[in-house]
Amino acid sequence: MPALFGLLGLCLLVGLSDSVFTRSGRAGWYDLQAHPAGTPPDWVFPLVWSALYVLMAVAAWLVWRHAGFARRAHYRALRLWGWQLFANALWTPVFFGLRQPKLALIVIVALFALVGATCRAFWRVDRIASALLLPYLVWVGYAGWLTAGFWWLNRG
Repeated sequence: MPALFGLLGLCLLVGLSDSVFTRSGRAGWYDLQAHPAGTPPDWVFPLVWSALYVLMAVAAWLVWRHAGFARRAHYRALRLWGWQLFANALWTPVFFGLRQPKLALIVIVALFALVGATCRAFWRVDRIASALLLPYLVWVGYAGWLTAGFWWLNRG
């Protein structure tokens, strides 16, 4: 159980640190930009991301619990999970901190690919862990669409 709490803490720390960039970036910039159709209200984002961080942590824990680092496939799966978490943590400072939607679009495309690769790698170890990442994959795809729309509408 300590591993589960550690993974959960790591995921929630990413969310908490990203929220600092979100709050500071919204003031005077994000709210003044054109938003793509389908942009949810602001209160949706922290609720969805909190649930997704919990799912990501539980999924990683299930894979870790199966093997630790005993088998190459398990190590690869957990390494991919770490890379996707890094890309996830990078998007918010790029979008809100640097105010670079085009660069954030590149980051989120990479994030989508990494989450997809992590789902496949988790499938080989624990199918429930893989399934737990599917809502995250869908949300990242949606967030990618929103990022592309935001960039397109505000590129000039």
